Amino acid sequence: MVLTQLFYSRSRMKRARYMLTVVSSFLLLLYVPAILAAGIVRGDTSDKRIILSNSYAGSDFRKVMVQDWKDVAAQAQREGLIKDAPVISANNSVPQQARQIQNMIMEGYDAIVILAAADAALRGLVHDACQAGVVVVVLASKINEPCVYEVNYDWDQMGHAEIEYVAKRLKGKGNLLEIRGISGDVTDKDISAGIHKAVKQYPGLKIVHTVYGQWTNSVAKKEVALALPALPKIDAVVDQGGDGYGAAIAFKEAGRPLPIIVMGNRQNELALWQQERDAHGYETFSISASPSISQVGFWVAQQILAGKEVPKVVHVPLVTIYSDELDAWLERIPVGGAANPSYSQQDVVKMIDAALHQ
Repeated sequence: MVLTQLFYSRSRMKRARYMLTVVSSFLLLLYVPAILAAGIVRGDTSDKRIILSNSYAGSDFRKVMVQDWKDVAAQAQREGLIKDAPVISANNSVPQQARQIQNMIMEGYDAIVILAAADAALRGLVHDACQAGVVVVVLASKINEPCVYEVNYDWDQMGHAEIEYVAKRLKGKGNLLEIRGISGDVTDKDISAGIHKAVKQYPGLKIVHTVYGQWTNSVAKKEVALALPALPKIDAVVDQGGDGYGAAIAFKEAGRPLPIIVMGNRQNELALWQQERDAHGYETFSISASPSISQVGFWVAQQILAGKEVPKVVHVPLVTIYSDELDAWLERIPVGGAANPSYSQQDVVKMIDAALHQ
C-alpha cells in the first residue's frame, strides 16, 4: 500500500512538473512578441522619403519646429537611415496645404507627416494617401481617418495645469483673459477646449474675454491692447504659448497691473518673467508643447517604415517650468528659442513601447 501511494505521488509530481513546463513555454511564446516588439527596429529604410507638411511657419515656435525636423532629418541621412526628408509649409492656408499634400502623394513619398491647418478639409486627401500606400502621421492635431497615426499632447492636461495654478493663486475667484492661437486651427481648438473644461471646476473663475494671438507676440500684443480699454480688472491670462510676452507688454503700455500670465516656454517670456521676479517678486509658471514634436513625428514615421509595430496614438510630454527651474532653463535657451528637449530615435522608440504596453 505504501509503495502504491509513493508511486502515485511521484507520478502526480511528474505530471505537475510537465504541466508547469507546458504552461511556462506557452506563456513565454505569448511574451516573446512583446519582447521582440520592444526597441529600435532596424528594417532598411535607406531608400525611403519622408516629408513634413507644415500648415504655418510664421511663429517662433513653428520656426524652431521646422529647424528641429531639418536637424534630425540631416542626422538620419548621414546615418543612411533615409533618402530624403524635406519640409513644405503653407501660409496658414487650407487650400494651399491640400494642394501641397496632393503633390506629395503624386511624387511618391513613402511617409507624410502633417501638422494640419484643418482636419476635415484634409481627410479625403489623407484617405487617398493611405490608399496609395503612404504612411500618414499627424502632429498635434487630429484627422479622423482610421489609417492615420497621431503624435500629440494631452491638451486636457495643459488646460488643467493652467487653471489649477491660477485657481490656487487666486483662491478660486477672478477674471481671466484667454489668448487663443489661430482661429479654425485644430490645435487651437483642442487647447482652448482643455482650458474651458478645467475652468468649469471653479465657478468663481470667469473667462471674461477671448482674443486670438496666433501664437505670436506681436499679434497677441496688438489684440490684447485693443481689448483692454473695455475689460474689467484682469487677474490672470491663460493662453497657448508664444503670446505671454506680447500680453505683458500690452498690460504695461496700458498702465495696468501685470496679472498672472501663464508663460509658454519661449525665451523672451521667460526672460521677462525673470526680470519681473527679480524687480518685483513676480510669480507665475510656464507650460507648453515643445517644437521638437516634429522629431517625434519623424522617428515614428521612420520606425513604421522599418516595420515596427506602432500604436495609433503616441503622446509627447508637455514641458513645465516653475520658479525654481527658471534660471537653469534660461541659461540653456538661445534668444528667440524655446524650452525644447531633443528627441533621439531611442527616445521616441521608448515612447512608442510605453504606449504599446499601457
